[in-house]
Amino acid sequence: MKSKDWTGNKKSTFATLGASSHSEHNREENDYYATESRAIDKLFFALGSDLSASVWECACGEGHLSQRMNDLLPHLSIRNSDLINRGFNCEIIDFLKYDSPNSFSGEIITNPPYKYAQEFVEKSIETVTNGHLVCMFLKITFLEGQKRRKMFEKYPPKTVYVSSERLKCALNGDFANTGSSAAAYAWFVWEKGYTGETIIKWI
Repeated sequence: MKSKDWTGNKKSTFATLGASSHSEHNREENDYYATESRAIDKLFFALGSDLSASVWECACGEGHLSQRMNDLLPHLSIRNSDLINRGFNCEIIDFLKYDSPNSFSGEIITNPPYKYAQEFVEKSIETVTNGHLVCMFLKITFLEGQKRRKMFEKYPPKTVYVSSERLKCALNGDFANTGSSAAAYAWFVWEKGYTGETIIKWI
């Protein structure tokens, strides 16, 4: 007897794949999806003493990550900026047009707008001074793609810290109405000047 054909649709396909970009709502115009603050706990635990005293959160949104960084390490000097004023006390800067290479002696830590994620990575590596870190909270699928492969070959991450639990990224910072995430995330960490192999760790 011939087996019944599968009758799923596109929605069920993407749910199976965990492709959160195929959601029922349209993506926010400037790709603002706030990061659950406990993602910082995982990063800081992983980095330990590798973190310097200065951090730039260059896509700070409403300050979810910045405020948690201050809670965990009150001595940190945090520069906060974003393209848009979302009610958080920050500089209004178009980071991708920022023109001061090798000028920031500290770490850049952010969840960048995903559609500009590669541009944010490259700009951040250009901006920090040698030996400092660029830490980007990104989907695991950021590892894919021919264009990104060229970037990874030029700028290999020192470590990719894969989150062993699903963390939320909330449209317009609305965590109350955001369900569990279908996407897997990781902290991608570059050290400027590093040319070795990339290490994968689980956090």
